[in-house]
Amino acid sequence: MKKKDLGLLVLILVVGLGVYLQNPLFLSPNNIANTANLIGLFGLFAIAQGFVIITGGIDLSAGSMIALLGVLFVDIVGNRGVPWPIAFVIVIILGLLLGLAHGLLITRLKMPPFVVTLCGLLIYRGVARGYTGDATAGFPFGSTYPGLDFFTARIYGVPTSILLLLVVAAIAWVVLHRSVFGRYLFAVGKNEEAARFSGIRTNLVIGAAYVICAGLTALAAIFFAMYTRSVSPSSHGNFYELYAIAAAVLGGFSLRGGEGSIIGVVLGAILLQVLQNLVNLLGIPSSLNFAVMGTVILVGVLVDQQWGAYRARRLLAGSARESGAKPTPPDPVPER
Repeated sequence: MKKKDLGLLVLILVVGLGVYLQNPLFLSPNNIANTANLIGLFGLFAIAQGFVIITGGIDLSAGSMIALLGVLFVDIVGNRGVPWPIAFVIVIILGLLLGLAHGLLITRLKMPPFVVTLCGLLIYRGVARGYTGDATAGFPFGSTYPGLDFFTARIYGVPTSILLLLVVAAIAWVVLHRSVFGRYLFAVGKNEEAARFSGIRTNLVIGAAYVICAGLTALAAIFFAMYTRSVSPSSHGNFYELYAIAAAVLGGFSLRGGEGSIIGVVLGAILLQVLQNLVNLLGIPSSLNFAVMGTVILVGVLVDQQWGAYRARRLLAGSARESGAKPTPPDPVPER
């Protein structure tokens, strides 16, 4: 475990202890299970966001994609009568295709990721609202679908969403930290041009990152749809991308690209939900949630910048010691 991850774990324990001392209900079995379920839900597409951020990109469309794919899943199963396993496959494939479209626009047409995914945020939300006529999509009253309760079930009290998160996190850790593709992701994020000159197919790597991101987001969309049992296309998933970005930044993913830790992003998702729990248990107005998220992102970026500057100074000092010379300051900028 990296120092950043260890520090984040200590912070989670300190915040959790503080919340418990203020309200002992924090450690009640029901509250722990509900919090774990939300950690699983948000953690899935926080990991997804990490794969994009590590390439130096960003995906602002996650919340709207969750709304659109959630609406489609509920409608296909509840109103079209399609068996849920088939609907599951359809939604996952649609998510992968959306990710492929993002990747092609960014790599082939050289459009900025911010612009592509911002347009996706608007388009997907608009399509979701148009598809339902701005009405809430839900399952017919009294309807039952054998096997569909898997998405909301608890195995020995543990929500399936948190179990899935552990599986996805383990696979993502191997992919990112123990595979050639993971090394390519880091290389592209550090310096895309240098990675291209070294023989890495950078367009393919970046495109794959967006496909992975959208695929995991589609999986999260199904779990969110089953968690709420109904999807309001105008509000479902609003600002969820902020949670994912905040969790990734807290977990050590640099917005400049080239840095990141799967363990860190999971811990970041846990910390955000503990903070959310703090807001609820202490009776803090829920309207302050976005203020908390904004503060978390701001602090995370500031820490990342200071950590990057500190590492650069240490590297410069180390190089100077090896060469036996003192590090020379940069030439002053001439006055005009």
